[in-house]
Amino acid sequence: MQQAYDAIIVGARCAGSPTAMQLARKGYRVLVVDRATFPSDTVSTHVVQPVAVAALARWGLIDRLTATGCPPIHTYTYDFGPVTISGAPGPRDTPVAYCPRRTILDKLLVDAAAEAGAEIREGFAVEEVLIEDGRVVGIKGRSKDGATVTERARVIVGADGRYSLVAKAVQPEQYNEKPPLLAAYYTYWSGLPMDGRFETYIRPHRGFAAAPTHDGLTLTVGGWPHAEFEANKKDVGGNFLKMFDLAPEFAERVRSAKREAPFAGAAVSNFFRKPYGPGWALVGDAGYNKDPITAQGISDAFRDAERCATALDQALTGASSFDDAMAEYRRERDAGVLPMYEFTCELATLEPPPPQMQQLLGAIRGNQKAMDGFAQMNAGTISPADFGAVVAAAQASS
Repeated sequence: MQQAYDAIIVGARCAGSPTAMQLARKGYRVLVVDRATFPSDTVSTHVVQPVAVAALARWGLIDRLTATGCPPIHTYTYDFGPVTISGAPGPRDTPVAYCPRRTILDKLLVDAAAEAGAEIREGFAVEEVLIEDGRVVGIKGRSKDGATVTERARVIVGADGRYSLVAKAVQPEQYNEKPPLLAAYYTYWSGLPMDGRFETYIRPHRGFAAAPTHDGLTLTVGGWPHAEFEANKKDVGGNFLKMFDLAPEFAERVRSAKREAPFAGAAVSNFFRKPYGPGWALVGDAGYNKDPITAQGISDAFRDAERCATALDQALTGASSFDDAMAEYRRERDAGVLPMYEFTCELATLEPPPPQMQQLLGAIRGNQKAMDGFAQMNAGTISPADFGAVVAAAQASS
Protein backbone atom coordinates (compact mmCIF):
# COMPACT_ATOMS: atom_id res chain seq x y z
CA MET A 1 0.00 0.00 0.00
CA GLN A 2 1.17 3.52 -0.77
CA GLN A 3 2.29 5.68 2.12
CA ALA A 4 -0.04 8.68 2.21
CA TYR A 5 2.02 10.56 4.81
CA ASP A 6 5.60 11.13 5.80
CA ALA A 7 4.59 11.09 9.47
CA ILE A 8 1.51 10.20 11.47
CA ILE A 9 1.49 11.62 14.98
CA VAL A 10 -0.74 9.97 17.56
CA GLY A 11 -1.67 12.61 20.14
CA ALA A 12 -2.19 16.32 19.49
CA ARG A 13 -1.33 17.99 22.77
CA CYS A 14 1.95 19.51 24.05
CA ALA A 15 4.28 17.01 22.40
CA GLY A 16 2.32 16.02 19.30
CA SER A 17 1.19 19.33 17.82
CA PRO A 18 4.61 21.04 18.12
CA THR A 19 6.26 18.01 16.47
CA ALA A 20 3.69 18.12 13.68
CA MET A 21 4.01 21.88 13.28
CA GLN A 22 7.76 21.74 12.82
CA LEU A 23 7.65 18.83 10.37
CA ALA A 24 4.88 20.51 8.39
CA ARG A 25 6.84 23.76 8.27
CA LYS A 26 9.65 21.76 6.64
CA GLY A 27 7.23 20.61 3.95
CA TYR A 28 6.42 17.10 5.13
CA ARG A 29 3.01 15.49 4.79
CA VAL A 30 1.85 15.12 8.38
CA LEU A 31 -1.32 13.63 9.87
CA VAL A 32 -2.18 14.23 13.53
CA VAL A 33 -4.87 12.13 15.21
CA ASP A 34 -6.32 12.45 18.69
CA ARG A 35 -9.32 10.87 20.38
CA ALA A 36 -10.08 14.25 21.98
CA THR A 37 -11.63 17.27 20.33
CA PHE A 38 -10.29 20.75 21.03
CA PRO A 39 -10.57 22.77 23.16
CA SER A 40 -10.64 20.13 25.90
CA ASP A 41 -8.97 19.64 29.26
CA THR A 42 -6.46 17.08 30.49
CA VAL A 43 -4.84 16.32 33.84
CA SER A 44 -1.79 18.57 34.03
CA THR A 45 0.19 20.93 36.27
CA HIS A 46 0.19 23.25 33.21
CA VAL A 47 3.17 25.40 34.15
CA VAL A 48 4.98 26.70 31.07
CA GLN A 49 8.48 27.22 32.45
CA PRO A 50 10.75 29.93 30.96
CA VAL A 51 12.54 27.41 28.71
CA ALA A 52 9.15 26.46 27.26
CA VAL A 53 8.25 30.15 26.90
CA ALA A 54 11.45 30.52 24.86
CA ALA A 55 10.30 27.66 22.62
CA LEU A 56 6.94 29.35 22.05
CA ALA A 57 8.84 32.51 21.12
CA ARG A 58 11.00 30.61 18.61
CA TRP A 59 7.85 29.16 17.07
CA GLY A 60 6.17 32.56 16.80
CA LEU A 61 3.44 31.61 19.27
CA ILE A 62 4.21 33.48 22.49
CA ASP A 63 2.15 36.51 21.50
CA ARG A 64 -0.84 34.23 20.98
CA LEU A 65 -0.50 32.92 24.52
CA THR A 66 -0.15 36.35 26.10
CA ALA A 67 -3.15 37.56 24.08
CA THR A 68 -5.32 35.01 25.93
CA GLY A 69 -4.87 36.99 29.13
CA CYS A 70 -2.78 34.39 30.94
CA PRO A 71 -0.93 36.29 33.71
CA PRO A 72 2.89 36.18 33.68
CA ILE A 73 4.73 34.74 36.68
CA HIS A 74 7.86 36.68 37.56
CA THR A 75 8.75 35.24 40.99
CA TYR A 76 9.08 31.72 42.36
CA THR A 77 8.92 31.42 46.17
CA TYR A 78 9.87 28.32 48.17
CA ASP A 79 8.72 28.27 51.79
CA PHE A 80 10.49 25.54 53.78
CA GLY A 81 9.14 26.74 57.13
CA PRO A 82 12.29 28.09 58.77
CA VAL A 83 13.65 29.44 55.46
CA THR A 84 11.95 31.08 52.46
CA ILE A 85 13.74 31.54 49.13
CA SER A 86 12.39 33.85 46.40
CA GLY A 87 13.88 34.33 42.96
CA ALA A 88 13.33 34.89 39.26
CA PRO A 89 12.64 31.68 37.32
CA GLY A 90 14.14 32.73 34.00
CA PRO A 91 17.08 34.57 32.43
CA ARG A 92 16.94 38.14 31.20
CA ASP A 93 15.64 37.30 27.71
CA THR A 94 12.81 35.01 28.98
CA PRO A 95 12.27 36.11 32.59
CA VAL A 96 8.73 34.86 33.20
CA ALA A 97 6.67 31.68 33.25
CA TYR A 98 2.95 31.12 32.61
CA CYS A 99 0.35 28.69 33.95
CA PRO A 100 -2.26 28.45 31.16
CA ARG A 101 -5.31 26.23 31.22
CA ARG A 102 -4.78 23.29 28.89
CA THR A 103 -8.10 24.06 27.21
CA ILE A 104 -6.39 27.17 25.86
CA LEU A 105 -2.76 26.09 25.39
CA ASP A 106 -3.53 22.82 23.59
CA LYS A 107 -6.00 24.48 21.23
CA LEU A 108 -3.38 27.11 20.42
CA LEU A 109 -0.85 24.38 19.57
CA VAL A 110 -3.31 22.34 17.49
CA ASP A 111 -4.24 25.44 15.49
CA ALA A 112 -0.57 26.25 14.88
CA ALA A 113 0.06 22.73 13.55
CA ALA A 114 -2.94 23.04 11.21
CA GLU A 115 -1.77 26.45 9.99
CA ALA A 116 1.64 24.94 9.23
CA GLY A 117 -0.05 22.42 6.92
CA ALA A 118 -0.56 19.38 9.12
CA GLU A 119 -3.85 17.52 8.74
CA ILE A 120 -5.65 17.30 12.08
CA ARG A 121 -8.25 14.62 12.80
CA GLU A 122 -9.97 15.16 16.12
CA GLY A 123 -12.20 12.54 17.70
CA PHE A 124 -10.13 9.79 16.07
CA ALA A 125 -9.54 6.71 18.24
CA VAL A 126 -6.48 4.66 17.26
CA GLU A 127 -7.26 0.98 17.79
CA GLU A 128 -4.20 -0.69 16.30
CA VAL A 129 -0.63 0.14 15.35
CA LEU A 130 0.18 -1.70 12.12
CA ILE A 131 3.44 -3.64 12.07
CA GLU A 132 4.79 -5.49 9.03
CA ASP A 133 8.03 -7.48 9.05
CA GLY A 134 9.00 -5.94 12.38
CA ARG A 135 8.47 -2.37 11.20
CA VAL A 136 5.69 0.05 12.15
CA VAL A 137 3.94 1.15 8.95
CA GLY A 138 0.64 2.73 9.95
CA ILE A 139 -2.40 2.93 12.18
CA LYS A 140 -5.94 1.64 12.13
CA GLY A 141 -8.70 3.40 14.01
CA ARG A 142 -12.18 4.80 14.12
CA SER A 143 -13.01 8.31 12.95
CA LYS A 144 -15.45 10.72 14.55
CA ASP A 145 -18.28 9.44 12.35
CA GLY A 146 -17.59 5.82 13.33
CA ALA A 147 -15.88 4.73 10.11
CA THR A 148 -12.92 2.35 10.30
CA VAL A 149 -9.86 4.00 8.75
CA THR A 150 -6.36 2.76 7.95
CA GLU A 151 -3.51 5.18 7.27
CA ARG A 152 0.15 4.55 6.48
CA ALA A 153 3.29 6.65 6.86
CA ARG A 154 7.06 6.48 6.75
CA VAL A 155 7.15 6.99 10.53
CA ILE A 156 4.56 6.82 13.32
CA VAL A 157 5.19 9.14 16.27
CA GLY A 158 3.66 8.32 19.64
CA ALA A 159 2.81 11.56 21.44
CA ASP A 160 0.02 9.90 23.36
CA GLY A 161 1.19 10.17 26.95
CA ARG A 162 2.52 7.84 29.58
CA TYR A 163 -0.06 5.16 28.70
CA SER A 164 0.95 5.42 25.04
CA LEU A 165 -0.78 2.97 22.68
CA VAL A 166 2.20 3.29 20.34
CA ALA A 167 4.62 2.35 23.12
CA LYS A 168 2.41 -0.54 24.14
CA ALA A 169 2.50 -1.86 20.57
CA VAL A 170 6.25 -1.63 20.06
CA GLN A 171 7.32 -2.58 23.63
CA PRO A 172 10.40 -0.36 23.87
CA GLU A 173 13.19 -0.86 26.37
CA GLN A 174 12.29 0.86 29.66
CA TYR A 175 14.99 1.99 32.10
CA ASN A 176 15.81 4.26 35.08
CA GLU A 177 12.45 3.16 36.47
CA LYS A 178 11.10 4.29 39.83
CA PRO A 179 7.67 3.52 41.29
CA PRO A 180 5.04 6.20 41.97
CA LEU A 181 6.37 8.45 44.73
CA LEU A 182 3.68 11.05 45.25
CA ALA A 183 -0.11 11.31 45.06
CA ALA A 184 -0.81 14.74 43.57
CA TYR A 185 -4.11 16.60 43.14
CA TYR A 186 -5.15 20.07 42.07
CA THR A 187 -8.10 22.43 41.88
CA TYR A 188 -8.88 26.10 41.12
CA TRP A 189 -9.91 29.03 43.30
CA SER A 190 -11.30 32.48 42.73
CA GLY A 191 -10.42 35.29 45.13
CA LEU A 192 -6.87 34.03 45.69
CA PRO A 193 -4.63 36.66 44.05
CA MET A 194 -0.98 35.71 43.51
CA ASP A 195 0.50 38.98 42.19
CA GLY A 196 2.73 37.23 39.67
CA ARG A 197 4.09 34.68 42.14
CA PHE A 198 4.35 30.89 41.99
CA GLU A 199 4.44 29.87 45.65
CA THR A 200 5.62 26.45 46.86
CA TYR A 201 5.37 25.19 50.43
CA ILE A 202 7.50 22.28 51.59
CA ARG A 203 6.63 20.54 54.84
CA PRO A 204 7.45 17.07 56.20
CA HIS A 205 5.59 14.55 54.00
CA ARG A 206 3.49 17.28 52.39
CA GLY A 207 4.04 19.76 49.60
CA PHE A 208 1.77 22.17 47.77
CA ALA A 209 1.95 25.12 45.42
CA ALA A 210 -0.19 27.89 43.94
CA ALA A 211 0.03 29.79 40.65
CA PRO A 212 -2.22 32.22 38.76
CA THR A 213 -3.98 30.98 35.64
CA HIS A 214 -6.70 32.16 33.24
CA ASP A 215 -9.94 33.92 34.13
CA GLY A 216 -8.71 35.31 37.43
CA LEU A 217 -8.34 31.80 38.88
CA THR A 218 -5.49 30.33 40.90
CA LEU A 219 -4.30 26.74 40.56
CA THR A 220 -3.41 24.97 43.79
CA VAL A 221 -1.64 21.63 43.51
CA GLY A 222 -0.32 19.42 46.26
CA GLY A 223 0.00 15.96 47.63
CA TRP A 224 1.40 13.37 49.98
CA PRO A 225 3.61 10.26 49.75
CA HIS A 226 2.25 7.46 47.58
CA ALA A 227 2.13 5.23 50.67
CA GLU A 228 -0.87 7.32 51.77
CA PHE A 229 -2.61 7.18 48.38
CA GLU A 230 -5.22 4.54 49.19
CA ALA A 231 -6.11 5.89 52.61
CA ASN A 232 -6.30 9.54 51.59
CA LYS A 233 -8.21 9.10 48.34
CA LYS A 234 -11.35 8.44 50.41
CA ASP A 235 -11.35 12.14 51.31
CA VAL A 236 -9.08 13.97 48.88
CA GLY A 237 -10.66 17.35 49.61
CA GLY A 238 -10.37 17.10 53.37
CA ASN A 239 -6.77 15.90 53.25
CA PHE A 240 -5.91 18.52 50.66
CA LEU A 241 -7.22 21.36 52.81
CA LYS A 242 -5.42 20.03 55.90
CA MET A 243 -2.13 20.63 54.06
CA PHE A 244 -2.79 24.35 53.97
CA ASP A 245 -2.91 24.50 57.77
CA LEU A 246 0.82 23.68 57.73
CA ALA A 247 1.31 27.21 56.31
CA PRO A 248 -1.10 29.31 58.38
CA GLU A 249 -0.73 32.54 56.41
CA PHE A 250 -1.53 30.77 53.15
CA ALA A 251 -4.41 28.88 54.80
CA GLU A 252 -5.89 32.22 55.85
CA ARG A 253 -5.75 33.45 52.24
CA VAL A 254 -7.50 30.31 51.04
CA ARG A 255 -10.27 30.74 53.59
CA SER A 256 -11.12 34.02 51.88
CA ALA A 257 -11.25 32.31 48.47
CA LYS A 258 -13.82 30.11 46.72
CA ARG A 259 -13.08 26.72 45.19
CA GLU A 260 -14.34 26.68 41.60
CA ALA A 261 -13.66 23.10 40.46
CA PRO A 262 -13.52 19.51 41.73
CA PHE A 263 -10.19 17.95 42.58
CA ALA A 264 -8.25 16.20 39.82
CA GLY A 265 -5.03 14.29 40.05
CA ALA A 266 -2.96 11.18 39.60
CA ALA A 267 -0.03 9.20 40.88
CA VAL A 268 2.48 8.48 38.13
CA SER A 269 5.42 6.16 37.70
CA ASN A 270 8.84 7.39 36.65
CA PHE A 271 10.64 5.95 33.64
CA PHE A 272 12.62 6.42 30.45
CA ARG A 273 11.69 4.52 27.29
CA LYS A 274 13.88 4.04 24.26
CA PRO A 275 12.20 6.64 22.01
CA TYR A 276 12.63 5.09 18.59
CA GLY A 277 12.72 1.91 16.57
CA PRO A 278 11.91 0.67 13.04
CA GLY A 279 9.28 3.07 11.71
CA TRP A 280 8.39 4.67 15.05
CA ALA A 281 9.36 7.36 17.55
CA LEU A 282 8.14 8.60 20.94
CA VAL A 283 7.94 12.19 22.24
CA GLY A 284 6.88 13.74 25.53
CA ASP A 285 5.42 11.60 28.31
CA ALA A 286 5.19 8.63 25.95
CA GLY A 287 8.98 8.37 26.02
CA TYR A 288 9.96 9.86 29.37
CA ASN A 289 7.84 10.53 32.43
CA LYS A 290 8.45 11.73 35.96
CA ASP A 291 6.56 13.01 38.97
CA PRO A 292 4.86 16.37 38.37
CA ILE A 293 6.30 18.02 41.49
CA THR A 294 8.79 20.06 39.44
CA ALA A 295 6.22 20.86 36.71
CA GLN A 296 8.58 20.00 33.86
CA GLY A 297 6.20 18.07 31.59
CA ILE A 298 5.40 20.84 29.12
CA SER A 299 9.04 21.92 28.91
CA ASP A 300 10.08 18.33 28.23
CA ALA A 301 7.36 17.93 25.60
CA PHE A 302 8.45 21.07 23.74
CA ARG A 303 12.12 20.09 23.89
CA ASP A 304 11.36 16.57 22.63
CA ALA A 305 9.26 18.01 19.81
CA GLU A 306 12.12 20.14 18.55
CA ARG A 307 14.73 17.41 18.86
CA CYS A 308 12.56 14.68 17.38
CA ALA A 309 11.46 16.84 14.44
CA THR A 310 15.10 17.71 13.72
CA ALA A 311 16.14 14.05 13.86
CA LEU A 312 13.25 12.92 11.66
CA ASP A 313 14.09 15.61 9.13
CA GLN A 314 17.66 14.30 8.92
CA ALA A 315 16.38 10.76 8.49
CA LEU A 316 13.62 11.54 5.98
CA THR A 317 15.94 13.63 3.78
CA GLY A 318 18.66 10.98 3.90
CA ALA A 319 21.14 13.34 5.51
CA SER A 320 21.56 10.67 8.20
CA SER A 321 20.36 7.15 8.72
CA PHE A 322 17.19 6.80 10.78
CA ASP A 323 19.01 4.90 13.52
CA ASP A 324 21.88 7.41 13.73
CA ALA A 325 19.59 10.45 13.79
CA MET A 326 17.25 8.99 16.37
CA ALA A 327 20.06 7.66 18.54
CA GLU A 328 21.34 11.22 18.79
CA TYR A 329 17.83 12.39 19.71
CA ARG A 330 17.81 9.82 22.50
CA ARG A 331 21.31 10.71 23.69
CA GLU A 332 20.52 14.43 23.87
CA ARG A 333 17.23 13.79 25.64
CA ASP A 334 18.68 11.51 28.28
CA ALA A 335 21.74 13.65 28.98
CA GLY A 336 19.63 16.79 29.17
CA VAL A 337 16.95 15.53 31.55
CA LEU A 338 18.68 12.98 33.80
CA PRO A 339 19.85 15.49 36.47
CA MET A 340 16.33 16.97 36.70
CA TYR A 341 14.85 13.46 36.76
CA GLU A 342 16.97 12.50 39.78
CA PHE A 343 16.25 15.84 41.49
CA THR A 344 12.52 15.46 40.87
CA CYS A 345 12.36 11.91 42.19
CA GLU A 346 14.25 12.94 45.33
CA LEU A 347 11.93 15.91 45.87
CA ALA A 348 8.84 13.74 45.31
CA THR A 349 9.65 11.63 48.36
CA LEU A 350 8.61 14.69 50.43
CA GLU A 351 11.38 13.94 52.89
CA PRO A 352 12.85 16.97 54.70
CA PRO A 353 15.85 18.48 52.91
CA PRO A 354 19.06 16.72 54.00
CA PRO A 355 21.31 18.69 56.39
CA GLN A 356 23.65 19.78 53.60
CA MET A 357 20.75 21.26 51.61
CA GLN A 358 19.35 22.94 54.73
CA GLN A 359 22.72 24.59 55.33
CA LEU A 360 22.87 25.70 51.70
CA LEU A 361 19.38 27.20 51.84
CA GLY A 362 20.31 29.13 54.95
CA ALA A 363 23.50 30.35 53.30
CA ILE A 364 21.85 31.62 50.12
CA ARG A 365 18.91 33.34 51.83
CA GLY A 366 19.23 37.05 51.17
CA ASN A 367 21.70 36.60 48.28
CA GLN A 368 19.46 37.46 45.33
CA LYS A 369 21.69 35.96 42.63
CA ALA A 370 21.93 32.70 44.55
CA MET A 371 18.18 32.67 45.22
CA ASP A 372 17.56 33.31 41.51
CA GLY A 373 19.78 30.32 40.82
CA PHE A 374 17.69 28.16 43.15
CA ALA A 375 14.47 29.29 41.46
CA GLN A 376 15.99 28.68 38.03
CA MET A 377 17.14 25.20 39.01
CA ASN A 378 13.59 24.32 40.08
CA ALA A 379 12.21 25.90 36.90
CA GLY A 380 14.58 23.89 34.71
CA THR A 381 16.33 27.01 33.44
CA ILE A 382 19.62 25.63 34.74
CA SER A 383 20.45 22.01 35.45
CA PRO A 384 20.60 20.80 39.06
CA ALA A 385 24.09 19.61 38.12
CA ASP A 386 25.14 23.26 37.60
CA PHE A 387 23.45 24.75 40.65
CA GLY A 388 26.50 24.51 42.92
CA ALA A 389 28.63 26.51 40.51
CA VAL A 390 25.91 29.17 40.19
CA VAL A 391 25.72 29.57 43.97
CA ALA A 392 29.50 29.74 44.32
CA ALA A 393 29.67 32.47 41.69
CA ALA A 394 26.83 34.39 43.34
CA GLN A 395 28.45 34.23 46.76
CA ALA A 396 31.85 35.23 45.35
CA SER A 397 30.39 38.33 43.72
CA SER A 398 28.43 39.46 46.79
